[in-house]
Amino acid sequence: MNTKQLTKAELEEAAQILRRGGLVGIPTETVYGLGANGLNPEAVEHIFQAKGRPQDNPLILHIPTVAWLERYCQEIPSTAYELAQAFWPGPLTMILKRKDCVPDVVTAGMETVGMRCPSHPLCRQLLELADVPVAAPSGNLSGRPSPTTAADMWEDMDGKIDAILEGGSCSVGVESTIIDLTCTPPRLLRPGGITLEQLQEVLGEVAVDAAVTRQLQGEEKPKAPGMKYRHYAPKAPVIVVTGKPEETAAYILEHSTKQEGILCFEEYEHLFPENQVRSIGSSGDKNQQARRIFQALRAFDHTDVTQIWAQCPDTSGIGLAIANRLKKAAGFHVIDLTY
Repeated sequence: MNTKQLTKAELEEAAQILRRGGLVGIPTETVYGLGANGLNPEAVEHIFQAKGRPQDNPLILHIPTVAWLERYCQEIPSTAYELAQAFWPGPLTMILKRKDCVPDVVTAGMETVGMRCPSHPLCRQLLELADVPVAAPSGNLSGRPSPTTAADMWEDMDGKIDAILEGGSCSVGVESTIIDLTCTPPRLLRPGGITLEQLQEVLGEVAVDAAVTRQLQGEEKPKAPGMKYRHYAPKAPVIVVTGKPEETAAYILEHSTKQEGILCFEEYEHLFPENQVRSIGSSGDKNQQARRIFQALRAFDHTDVTQIWAQCPDTSGIGLAIANRLKKAAGFHVIDLTY
């Protein structure tokens, strides 16, 4: 397959590809997604084939406005509209009860579906032009770090999909927050660009699913993307070290070898002059860390490092999402210095 590189001027062509059942790499504010017509089961199947994605890992439907919710969801609680007023368009996905028009392949056979209204202006224009809900996971090969530029996605998807729409670098850098509104209290299934603290301001009590901090086991069924499988991982194994930045840096310095990669805050790069080092930004700037984390992990795949040591931010604010992605990349191989 010849994968086309499309620009904003070719937006109508991208919409036509979606309408006819093709696959398009789409920019969002979080990461680039691999989009297909969410009402076309055959097109959605091709997402799983292109990514090598397990069939029990559900997808998210992307829509241009909150008014589209009633087309695909039923028994919508008032909290959905409260959250939409606060955070849509934006990096928030809501789990709601689906209508029968949503194919089983989108929901992994469950009676719920994830719904999101992205804020990236080019993505929203595409959704309106295509006039279909777009099912879209992150646009990487399954398990790899998510793409935050069109070039990242090209690395994984060239020759596997119809086109990639260039929309610049993603402004958030980690996937959307997923909140389940079909239970009481609402449950955070995946931390992301909208923080737990922000959700609590609107909803009050919010439960945090166990999958945020540990791997789902055996027959545990994921209710949302990214809950069960090892994700976001470079080729080399990752070890995450949590605690105060100065202490985690000292621990990594003591235990790492020259052949190992170092993922660290920029203040500590100088400690590792003989290593392959990638900075995720200042220890005090979590938004910068979120924008950099996936590209930093991807960069190690172009090196010969045997293992990667990673400093981890604390879990306040968007730090919870960054820590979640790092720990999943490491298969929850974590050294905790917070005692």
